[in-house]
Amino acid sequence: MNDRRLSALLPVAPAVAMVLALFVYPLGMSLVTAFTAPDGRPSLENFVKAFELYGTDILFTVLIVTVSTLLTGVFAAAIGGYLVLGAHPGVVAVLKSIYRWPLFIPFIVAAQCMRTFLAKNGLMNNTLGALGLVDIANLSGLLDWRDIIVTFVWKQTPFVALLVSGAMAALDRATIEAAANLGAGGLRILVEIILPQVGLILAFVTMLSVLSVPIMISGGSPTMIAVDMAFRVNSYSDYGVANALGFASYAIAGLAAWIYLRRNVASGGTP
Repeated sequence: MNDRRLSALLPVAPAVAMVLALFVYPLGMSLVTAFTAPDGRPSLENFVKAFELYGTDILFTVLIVTVSTLLTGVFAAAIGGYLVLGAHPGVVAVLKSIYRWPLFIPFIVAAQCMRTFLAKNGLMNNTLGALGLVDIANLSGLLDWRDIIVTFVWKQTPFVALLVSGAMAALDRATIEAAANLGAGGLRILVEIILPQVGLILAFVTMLSVLSVPIMISGGSPTMIAVDMAFRVNSYSDYGVANALGFASYAIAGLAAWIYLRRNVASGGTP
């Protein structure tokens, strides 16, 4: 019996070893470092310093990622719904051909594209000026928190829309009718039955960890946690505070996952 188990584990041993070496071990070391003072003793100094210096950035990160996730859900539901229920085949075909493009564009390229498009003298303002619709001299760029949200939503919406359109296409209409008969409104049906919330959770966690977008677009203060972590490491080699900020990111992501699981358990669904 032991030989059978060993032979079954051997094929996956290289993958398990790689996960342990490249993910589990670094994660464990980052957690240990976050709770260790510079002199090597267990301490919460890194967390105190992190919240003193970057407390505003932590709140800013939660706000940006939450708003981006909500907007992503709205646009993904609209796109997915139209792909499945749209009455104009031509519009559906065009939408199918273009909405997935951001899936294949890295975040760093998306950030550079948005810098070019939304700057004061960027493509959008210059186009509007050329059409005589606005006076460029009186305009300002959107290279701040607004552009971060725009970039996140533009990049993540196709991913969630794919899940939404697939879920809606495979959905039994009797499920929707049963929910409506039990008193569920249209918005509740959309959120709890049609919209795959796991896609929003994955989008939330992805946006939480992105460095290129906030550092290339905003560059000011407040900024996002990922930028602060890179700054502490590159400027001060302060891995303790950087890992404390990383722990804050884990906590935020864990809270989002806990809310998702709690909602599924409360509604009797399968996570």
